[in-house]
Amino acid sequence: MSKKKIGEVILDVQNISLRFGGVKALSDISFDVREHEIRAIIGPNGAGKSSMLNCINGVYKPQEGSITFRGQTFKHMNSRQVAELGVARTFQNLALFKGMSVIDNLMTGRNLRIKSNLLLQALRWGPAEREETEHREKVERIIDFLEIQAHRKTPVGQLPYGLQKRVDLGRALAMEPQVLLLDEPMAGMNVEEKQDMCRFVLDVNDEFGTTIVLIEHDMSVVMDISDRVVVLDYGKKIGDGSPGEVRANPDVISAYLGTSH
Repeated sequence: MSKKKIGEVILDVQNISLRFGGVKALSDISFDVREHEIRAIIGPNGAGKSSMLNCINGVYKPQEGSITFRGQTFKHMNSRQVAELGVARTFQNLALFKGMSVIDNLMTGRNLRIKSNLLLQALRWGPAEREETEHREKVERIIDFLEIQAHRKTPVGQLPYGLQKRVDLGRALAMEPQVLLLDEPMAGMNVEEKQDMCRFVLDVNDEFGTTIVLIEHDMSVVMDISDRVVVLDYGKKIGDGSPGEVRANPDVISAYLGTSH
């Protein structure tokens, strides 16, 4: 397998601090993400990992610091504006439409790219019909890529958990993101499901060229698939580097073993 080419910085997080009332969720966090890499964010429970993703995709507004995406700095953007820039997100708890089919769930990921108005969409007339056909073709390609062809018309709520997580990934991919934020994509999975999801994450990174920021608790997964790892503990950054560097970092070891803080 050829060594992939990591590009320039695509996402730059600078001095982010986030407070809820008197509670500091994040304190002065800085790190960057390079184009085409898999960048992991790890840390014990309550370290601030999901809060960090929520700052990047506009759910939370940090009190201090800035986030720069492709040279454009945004301090107060909402989730939709961030998505329009090219950042997609999956969530720890599945936010799928359980009564809708797999293909319809993936089509919701195309909403940002639909140009025709609601009336034309409802009538499926002229340009709207052509546009829907194009969107469905893109969604069908993702269904093939994720190997869920047999479940295209199945209501998502009837699928096993591992497949629901795959549909969640597919919906994010349907947005054609440049950066994909994955919040514990393997949580609650058995060994076989984790292996499948690892393969898909690597394939998305390799075949689509998508930059991935990943939160994951399974350290063996993180060490296997990440290019670089940033470590948070109690809202502070305690490590940053290659998997090997992070694995040997005494602060990281003590945070995970709970020997001292």
